[in-house]
Amino acid sequence: MAGYKMSAREIPLDESYEVVVAGGGPAGCAAAAAAAREGARTLLVEATSYLGGMGTGGLVPFWCGYGDGEKIIARGIAEKVLAGCRAGARTPPPPERDEWIPPIDAEVLKRVYDDLVTEAGADVLFGTQLCAVEKAPAGEVSVAVFSNKSGLSAYGARVFVDCTGDADLAAWAGAEFQKGDAETGDMQPATLCFVLTNVDDEAAKLGPGIHRWAPGSPIRELIESDEYPLIIDGHTCNMRLGPGTWGFNTGHVYRVDNTDPVSASRAVLQGRRMAKQYLDAFSKHIPAFRNAQLVATGSLLGVRETRRVIGDYVLVIDDYLAGRSFPDEVCRNAFGIDVHYDEKTARRFSMMEIDEAKRFHRERWQELESGQSVGVPYRCLTPRDLRNVLVAGRSISTDRQVNGSTRIMACCLNTGEAAGMAAAHAVRHHESDVHAVDTGRLRERLTEEGAYLPEPEPAAVGR
Repeated sequence: MAGYKMSAREIPLDESYEVVVAGGGPAGCAAAAAAAREGARTLLVEATSYLGGMGTGGLVPFWCGYGDGEKIIARGIAEKVLAGCRAGARTPPPPERDEWIPPIDAEVLKRVYDDLVTEAGADVLFGTQLCAVEKAPAGEVSVAVFSNKSGLSAYGARVFVDCTGDADLAAWAGAEFQKGDAETGDMQPATLCFVLTNVDDEAAKLGPGIHRWAPGSPIRELIESDEYPLIIDGHTCNMRLGPGTWGFNTGHVYRVDNTDPVSASRAVLQGRRMAKQYLDAFSKHIPAFRNAQLVATGSLLGVRETRRVIGDYVLVIDDYLAGRSFPDEVCRNAFGIDVHYDEKTARRFSMMEIDEAKRFHRERWQELESGQSVGVPYRCLTPRDLRNVLVAGRSISTDRQVNGSTRIMACCLNTGEAAGMAAAHAVRHHESDVHAVDTGRLRERLTEEGAYLPEPEPAAVGR
């Protein structure tokens, strides 16, 4: 591709904010709220017209990662968000779900995030896309350049928090990162979630299930059918959202790189075609869905993996399996190592009988014991190459396996709250150096705001 040199121009510069948060998903909302709550003048910039990311525009139908099998450990802002969803829910959780984890009503959740951020005192700028980063020689980001209906504009800040999911701001500023499998570069498949209505709930209780190992499920037959070429594996997560309304985190789109707009665009097109094939297949083969209608596909592609920033500490699988604690940990996490298979492995797994599949899955999906969790150090949020940038959410500093656990929304809310609070502390007390933040004080404040940060067992403490 030929290069093009833009003509010199002057664009508007706003330096009124101390903290600028890029990306309004769970991590970004929590970061903006926490920074503003600590007294920093904060701006949250979001490319869409809503907050919440995959839980709202992405139509993910249910929460994951809130508990350790015994209790809620995603507390603080994360627990407040969950409480807001419970308070706004018009449908009780289905019996197979814990009563404190409701299905996600995307419209309720949008308002929960709106209130969380604005009531904390942060400003929100919708319809605004990060498009460039300017860095000073000392390793500081001086301005972030955004694009919206007003054209290009620059925002200066003392500290920037990257909650883009793909670590765009940090990577463009020169932070070191890893992406995908170390040998092949492959990344986990994506999913475009969707919602079906006019489902016969009573028939769904009695008839064949959707999950591939449910009694009478036709999924494995559909995978082998030439009639539905986009139904290629047995990934069939779903939940009843309300009367006759079901949300689906179902199907996979393989070989997607969300940092490549061409690749991501192709994936969205395929995801919409895939949702239609699931509708056709379910309505033909599952009586409860005979009259179902497809009413929505996600406006965001469900991306599980892209860049992982290299921070001052990289949380690795040995830390996870040991349930380690850290002197600077800012949250606990207990979700399983959920790295989705490549297409060949996923198809083979989907065709196994249930006992064989359980053995196969146990070897690859590693889980902690009930009541056990692992700490996430503050150092996983600090890109080692940048002085005034923090990263929260899916792209924090972990290895690929641990990323399969920490990418979950509950953990993203927790790392977002910690990053936002730390950003404000860096501004107020550490001349904007995020590496100099007093993690003892940070942990005290997080605990005061409800975070779950128990005293570690001495034998489990890492460096």
